[in-house]
Amino acid sequence: MIRILYVDDEPDIREIAEIALGLDPEFDVKLSSSGLEALAIAHDWQPALILLDFMMPVMDGPATLHALREQGATATIPIVFITARSSEKDIEYLLALGAVGVLAKPFDPMTLAAEARQFL
Repeated sequence: MIRILYVDDEPDIREIAEIALGLDPEFDVKLSSSGLEALAIAHDWQPALILLDFMMPVMDGPATLHALREQGATATIPIVFITARSSEKDIEYLLALGAVGVLAKPFDPMTLAAEARQFL
């Protein structure tokens, strides 16, 4: 099984993402509602990929990415941002932070699993 952690503060989007990623029978999906929660899950569960929302309260996506990179156990996990902020400037910023990719919101539930797989 390929472990995928999906991090987003919006419950409806998490639910859609879980269903969409579940279309790939090789994916084992866990959900997180915050950056702080994602740090703990990623440390203990060691996902193969983290799909991370950009804009979240308390600890946003860039801060979460930075914190993940600071922990030895999570430093090399590939991170893909999923965000409505998908201008060229925003994408360049997120890639410069160390993300391996950026997917635009709203995402297509029918193609999300295939899009995630390209970053593995």
